[in-house]
Amino acid sequence: MGYAMTTGVLVAAGVVLLSTVGLVLGAYVLTKKKKIQITLLDPTVKYKLRLIDREVLTHDTRKFRFALPSVEHVLGLPVGTHVYLSARIDGGHVVRPYTPISSDDDKGFVDLVVKVYFRNVHPKFPEGGKMSQYLEGLQVGDVIDFSGPGGRLEYKGPGQFAMRPDKKSPAEMKTASSLGLIAGGTACLIHCSKFVPVQGSKSHNDKTTCSLLFANQTEKDILLRDELEEIQAQHPDRFKLWLTVSKAPKDWPFSEGYVNADMIRAHLPRPRGGQPGAHVRPPMIQSACNPSLDELGYQPSRRFARF
Repeated sequence: MGYAMTTGVLVAAGVVLLSTVGLVLGAYVLTKKKKIQITLLDPTVKYKLRLIDREVLTHDTRKFRFALPSVEHVLGLPVGTHVYLSARIDGGHVVRPYTPISSDDDKGFVDLVVKVYFRNVHPKFPEGGKMSQYLEGLQVGDVIDFSGPGGRLEYKGPGQFAMRPDKKSPAEMKTASSLGLIAGGTACLIHCSKFVPVQGSKSHNDKTTCSLLFANQTEKDILLRDELEEIQAQHPDRFKLWLTVSKAPKDWPFSEGYVNADMIRAHLPRPRGGQPGAHVRPPMIQSACNPSLDELGYQPSRRFARF
């Protein structure tokens, strides 16, 4: 595993920017006082987990809670990685990545927040989302296959990130004191939010800071806003949140429009040291951010795209 010791900013796309400024995720270290029972022991194995609760968050967003094998089990998902859900749908095998909103501080269950892409809503995607609609149809007591961990980015501990350019490449260590996040939409936000410092974090020695720039269509589309604003209030020196929407309401105190160079310059850590950068998806965020990140000097080697 190679080491790149220059500090800088990293963007993941959701987007992750690593810089000489800082942040952390909460709970990335498992306690060593007793043996932890881990669910995802083998990434090649599928584990059937049972749905035990579901909650309607918005007209098209749901929270699903699945039981782990016992009340003492944790999922076993390193920070920055994700799980895969798989199922037989319409005669085909469908696999999709999801990032839980729960962590390994939570025993006995795993929580997913999923945006459901219904049929006949978006003209470009008349069939909607196969997996999200499948999850929408699950009833309490039904099971679905989980596997993992997956992903090319893992947070290793104070300021240390293991990044792989692609699935087949070995991981390289990147060092940063700051993390810049650009999220567009539900899935990207959930992935990025895993790097946000949380109350009760075991990583007391981690001083990494984080800035999150979150883009949505409208104010009502902003998921987990209360939770993010609470984290900012609890950790004002380590976490900064800024919002932008395409259609702003009257007296909106944040930005309006797509993410651009001015927003990035004002609300994300500036590139220093290793002259970091960013790579962004989905397409709207990608097309808006990449030229701006280039313009502001964020090196591609310091960028990370989640999707």
